[in-house]
Amino acid sequence: MTQTTSPPRAGDRGLAARVSLGRLFTPPTTEFVLIASTALVLTVFGWVMVLSATSARADPWEGAFKQGVFAALGIPLMLLVSRIPVAFLGRIAWPALIGATALQLLVFVPGLRVSSYGNTNWVNIAGFQLQPSEFLKLALALWIAFVLLRKRARLGIWHHVFIPVVPVSIMAIGTVIGGEDLGTAMVLVLIVLGALFFAGVKLRLFILPLVGGIVAVLGYALTSDNRMKRILSAFNPESCDPTRECYQAVHGMWGMANGGIFGVGLGNSQEKYGWLPAAENDYIFAIVGEELGLIGCVLVLALLAVFAVGVFRIVRRTTDPFARVAAGGIGVWILGQALINIGVVLRVFPVMGVPLPFMSQGGSALISVLAACGVLLAFARTLPPTVAGDAAQPARGGIATTRGRVAR
Repeated sequence: MTQTTSPPRAGDRGLAARVSLGRLFTPPTTEFVLIASTALVLTVFGWVMVLSATSARADPWEGAFKQGVFAALGIPLMLLVSRIPVAFLGRIAWPALIGATALQLLVFVPGLRVSSYGNTNWVNIAGFQLQPSEFLKLALALWIAFVLLRKRARLGIWHHVFIPVVPVSIMAIGTVIGGEDLGTAMVLVLIVLGALFFAGVKLRLFILPLVGGIVAVLGYALTSDNRMKRILSAFNPESCDPTRECYQAVHGMWGMANGGIFGVGLGNSQEKYGWLPAAENDYIFAIVGEELGLIGCVLVLALLAVFAVGVFRIVRRTTDPFARVAAGGIGVWILGQALINIGVVLRVFPVMGVPLPFMSQGGSALISVLAACGVLLAFARTLPPTVAGDAAQPARGGIATTRGRVAR
């Protein structure tokens, strides 16, 4: 006997429509607002500082125009990625890592690779220059989170922790080291260690990779006299030649000192007139300190602190192990890279080619970090509502706007 199903009633269709609208207009979580707002403010602030830092050049609008184009592409990309289901982010982890590594291997292809300040970590394809290692950071964070999710019941056993995470990570990082980019390689190591930490790996299992990483960095530094001089200059600045290996570091400090508390005024930097190399890139924080003074530097640090609160609230509140590990890895990447960049400007660390996230000029760096923020926003959308802030009031007709649930 054939059973027939009755067509949906008009009232049922109206109920479904209202549930969908409730889901669409769900108020964003606190974490979503913190991350999205700080990412937007830092990106706009960075564009203004790039415009100021490049204003002393023959074509002052070229750098700012390019950065504005990348920001105009990256911000919609961030919002688009924020709508991607978390499960789909896990499914593309392996293809993303393979694709990013293959793109990074192009730096070894003659005719495509581009060198700058001793690093060969850029490629030029059809007139467009990009830095593949920036996309490798996000791919590696997602991949490690996906692998550790599959092994979460065995993270107390060392070989389940290290295989395949450590060998694959070493191969990916090795492609960056092959391009002589020690700073980016160190950031990738931070991503690996951060992901392992937030996955709940026992601290004693960190000893071997940590010691191995220190030995690898020392061995890599010892192979270059220039690197050794830069590293030693961080421990003994007085013995460093300010006209050679410490030229950039000294002028960065002079710019910060010249700014004082209130700065010399936006656009009035003196160091950008050919004195400070990479003023719009790795040393953009020195221009902030010179033009906007201590107040401008504190503002940048405060925005990064707000961003950190948003990231680690996701890590603490999410019930998804994949989201927790990936968010932790991305947070360690962005915040760790920012601290390294600021530490280099303040001469706490030796000079390394690490850009300041959101603010340094560079399309690859800006788009990758905004895409990573989109991933964080996707995680923030899955968080349960809090009683005080994120829970919405029930709408008319018994439909709660939070998560589109029907109120009984």
